[in-house]
Amino acid sequence: MSTSPVLAGAPGDCCFKGVKHTGTAVGRSIEIAGVPTYVSEPPSQPIDTPRKIILFLSDVFGPFFLNNQLIQDYFAEHEEGFDRAAWIKNMREKAVQVFPDWLQGVRGSYGSDVQYFSVGYCFGAPFALELATTDNVAAAAFAHPALLNEDHFTNITKPLLLSCAEVDRTFPLDSRRRAEDLLVAAKATYLIQVFSGVSHGFATRGDPDVEHERWAKEESARSIVGWFKRFSHTGVVLANM
Repeated sequence: MSTSPVLAGAPGDCCFKGVKHTGTAVGRSIEIAGVPTYVSEPPSQPIDTPRKIILFLSDVFGPFFLNNQLIQDYFAEHEEGFDRAAWIKNMREKAVQVFPDWLQGVRGSYGSDVQYFSVGYCFGAPFALELATTDNVAAAAFAHPALLNEDHFTNITKPLLLSCAEVDRTFPLDSRRRAEDLLVAAKATYLIQVFSGVSHGFATRGDPDVEHERWAKEESARSIVGWFKRFSHTGVVLANM
């Protein structure tokens, strides 16, 4: 177990709350290394277009829209008796166990002659940053992270975008400033954006009926796409775990 000081804590109550969004998923579900994986591809692109793959490492609700709805319904129905700490511990252990084979499976499916990028939300942030210490990805990003320590920032070798909420008990102001100090000391390439008036979960579970929350959610996504484009070629395949 790492002894590095904690900067982003374990997922808390804020990580299990949010607003359901509407829309129709256009991707498909496949299995990679035995792990159910959601894959979304561009509607069309020239066959000779260099491709990049974004590894989407989701929050505690998982990558599937319908599953997100069902899990939130389950939490609402079992609010008092549900042991979130034990559930998070169990899910993290499972994720750590399957992640290496899943990553190898993704690379086996799409090849090594494409660029890979990683983005993590909440629970998925440490996986995105761990990839950013290797040559497996060209750049990384996270939004409202959980489960991070100082080593995640000290050891990073790839460009990193931090998309943060002004109000975040899991990754509070002091931790955010400490993370920046560590990135400066490491001479890292990074961009920090902080959205006022929103809280942890805004990038995935913000209320689209509240104009500022909708804008923050959309601007975070736009910024991450722009960040990856800065370090990439054109053409995107999105694989998420």
